[in-house]
Amino acid sequence: MSDTTLDDRGRLTLPKEIRERYGDSYHVVDVHDGIKLIPVANDPLEALRDEFADVDGTATELRGEAREASLDEAGR
Repeated sequence: MSDTTLDDRGRLTLPKEIRERYGDSYHVVDVHDGIKLIPVANDPLEALRDEFADVDGTATELRGEAREASLDEAGR
């Protein structure tokens, strides 16, 4: 963890290690006890492909499985 402060123009400089690890683009989210920076991928579509590369089945199949699981959990 490191500390940083806003400059006179309201800009925040992130440490080099953070920028190298997460990139240069972030969503700023206001949470109940502070703020959260969420890295934004340079190519969001490619990031989604990478994230779900090990998922088998089509979106329709996955949606059906999720629906069945929800019904079972609800006590069908």
